[in-house]
Amino acid sequence: MTAYEPTPPPGAPPAAYDAVVLAGGAARRLGGVDKPGLRVGGRALLDRVLGACADARATVVVADPRPTARPVRWAREDPPGGGPLAALDAGLRHTTADTVVVLSADLPFLHEATVHTLLATLGAAPDAAGALLTDADGRDQPLVAAYRAAALRSELVALTEEHGALTGLPLRRLTGALDLTRVPDPVASFDCDTWDDLATARARIREHGHVLDEWISAAKDELGIDLDVDIKVLLDLARDAAHGVARPAAPLTTFLVGYAAGRAQGGPEAVAEASRKAAALAQRWADEAAAAQADAAPDATRDATPGTRPDAG
Repeated sequence: MTAYEPTPPPGAPPAAYDAVVLAGGAARRLGGVDKPGLRVGGRALLDRVLGACADARATVVVADPRPTARPVRWAREDPPGGGPLAALDAGLRHTTADTVVVLSADLPFLHEATVHTLLATLGAAPDAAGALLTDADGRDQPLVAAYRAAALRSELVALTEEHGALTGLPLRRLTGALDLTRVPDPVASFDCDTWDDLATARARIREHGHVLDEWISAAKDELGIDLDVDIKVLLDLARDAAHGVARPAAPLTTFLVGYAAGRAQGGPEAVAEASRKAAALAQRWADEAAAAQADAAPDATRDATPGTRPDAG
């Protein structure tokens, strides 16, 4: 992986979409463990993926029900374990949007911006049936994609008529028949199929350039907060409070800012306004401290001058 930041969407906000997340695989290369429940950065892989499609009109997870950080609708292929096409068909039956984002539940670096990029790319290609990511080796990743729902349904019906059922059929039977647009993204397409993959993901999010954003995202999910604020403003405020007042003032001040914004029932604007007021207060404290030092400076200079001490003879 050579980059971490998701590709920004190339245009207007995405149209309404539904999401189908496939989370019922056998995880054979992981010894059959509960892969969607494995944690990266303190969050289950499934919850990380659900965060990336949080603005979906409806989200369907194809798996046995489990606790999740966000509300979802549950579905299951019949019989369970029938493979990705059967699971996709089961999830698709609970969607109504014209566009459907299809995701696997093991994508630790998937972000909302990547989902929006897929949607925008599909919207800019009216003749395409879908837009999917390709990985670092240029391979298609059909479970990180946005599709036109009608195209999926039509091809799933055709495959069912041809084979009698979708159970056991590979995904390439579906994607090979569709006109798809491809978006290279070696990071967002990275999935956790092995223990080595999981170790790589856990190490990656702790790198200096990413750890703060990852921690904030995890904390917001844990606390049930869906609020985007200017992190730099808060960090600058913490720095000003630490330098202008005292080091312990930094965390206490940022807490008070959040509390004030919450009492005002405001969004990011309320946080920004409270931060501005607190930063101005911290600056006044710093100015007073500087003035006090300046006032004391002449006395200090006089005391240090030979012959000015009271006991100088």
